[in-house]
Amino acid sequence: MDDSVTNDTIFESGGESLKHFPRPVTIAAAVCAIIFSVVGVAGNLVTVIALLKYTRLRRHATTAFVISLSISDLIFSAVNLPLTASRYLNEAWVLGETLCKIFPLFFYGNVAVSLLSMVAITINRSEIYAQLYTTQRIILMLIAIWTLSFTLLLPPLLGFWGTLGLEPSTFSCTILKKNGSSPKKFLFVLGFIVPCVVISVSYFCIYWRVRKSRKNLEAHAGPNRRKAGGFQRREDSRVTRLMLTIFLCFLLCFMPLMLVNVIDDKIKIPILHVIASVLAWASSVINPFIYAGTNKLYREAYKQILCPVSAKIPTTGPKPTHSHSSKVSSPQTT
Repeated sequence: MDDSVTNDTIFESGGESLKHFPRPVTIAAAVCAIIFSVVGVAGNLVTVIALLKYTRLRRHATTAFVISLSISDLIFSAVNLPLTASRYLNEAWVLGETLCKIFPLFFYGNVAVSLLSMVAITINRSEIYAQLYTTQRIILMLIAIWTLSFTLLLPPLLGFWGTLGLEPSTFSCTILKKNGSSPKKFLFVLGFIVPCVVISVSYFCIYWRVRKSRKNLEAHAGPNRRKAGGFQRREDSRVTRLMLTIFLCFLLCFMPLMLVNVIDDKIKIPILHVIASVLAWASSVINPFIYAGTNKLYREAYKQILCPVSAKIPTTGPKPTHSHSSKVSSPQTT
């Protein structure tokens, strides 16, 4: 069969499949996509610049992976959300086959980058592995995260295992079956389930270790030592809570979409799919607000960029700690 004929037929049929989506719902979705795109690009771009310029945060190994997470959200906001807005406004995919392949490539690739960056952050919170986080190794980890995330999508992109194209029933560009097979379930397990399990187990271990360490400190240390130990770990605890919040919000944003796709796979209630999709888009927008709202160092970094005059006023805040889990380890001393 001629591929060009098949593709033309698919793209022409995309508009008809959308008629069961109420027009007010598609307009609302398009407006949300446009708003999220503008806010996401601005927020994540400011976050990247702020973290690169703010010295106190730049010293933390965690910051490199937060920047990676922000770049991933920035790409999603700049590429995927405008294309999504077009889909809902036109009630069809009108942007051609090439962009229909680029859309799922960036969508699934960026989800994988986000989760793998969170895995790297979570492992870094553990003092057992903190010594691994030298500057050179962090760079290698970042290269590995981005390379692996998009390499996994090469088989469907090249048509070796499934393909990337338009799904008429949902007017979305996604991973489709080819010759009866698709890597979608495999990628879901490897790129989503496994990282989520690793992150969840890691945070449970961190919680258990911190609780045990706190009990030992209270039982054997004097008041002065407890106060010194608590001050030393305070900043690490704040960063750990921040990263846990980011992960939980990511799950809350994507879980409704997964549940709706399973429970209502025939799209009998279209509005549920749209609401779940909007929540998933929000995951690329909310992180800068979480950073600014929950962590003082991140607020200071934003202030340095957005309000440089007031940021120059000297502050008497606490000096950064020297805990292994938050600093970039180095074999050299300066």
